[in-house]
Amino acid sequence: MGTFLSEPGSLAFQVRTAWLGLRGALNAELKAYGLSTPQYATLMILEAHPGSSNSDVARACAATRQAANEMLTAFERDGLIERRPHPTDRRTHQLFLTDAGRRRLAEARVAAARWEEEIEAGFSAEERATVRKWLEGVSGACALSDEG
Repeated sequence: MGTFLSEPGSLAFQVRTAWLGLRGALNAELKAYGLSTPQYATLMILEAHPGSSNSDVARACAATRQAANEMLTAFERDGLIERRPHPTDRRTHQLFLTDAGRRRLAEARVAAARWEEEIEAGFSAEERATVRKWLEGVSGACALSDEG
């Protein structure tokens, strides 16, 4: 099967294959912190965008609102986030990391960064920069096609 995946093919398939491999490996790293890749991403989103809604998190993680809500309910139960009423929309709650959530994210971030360094070790700084630029460009192009 490894030969099949290494053959040239659809760009989308190759990116998906890489993502699934990365996600599985990152999940293994994050397990020690009681987090999955989507949970880790959610904590990063809430750190960067305090006050986000359940819908915001669902969109950012490419999850359903129900799946995001289940994850956020578990985070709230574990004391990693808190929900506060939205100041102008009674149907929406804003989400914020707690101190415990910030600590968990900081601990997991160290492990994730170490793991990323290991993966990138075989590439030059120029190659890493090129791949990151390319991925940003693909993401941007896909976002534009979603709007149209």
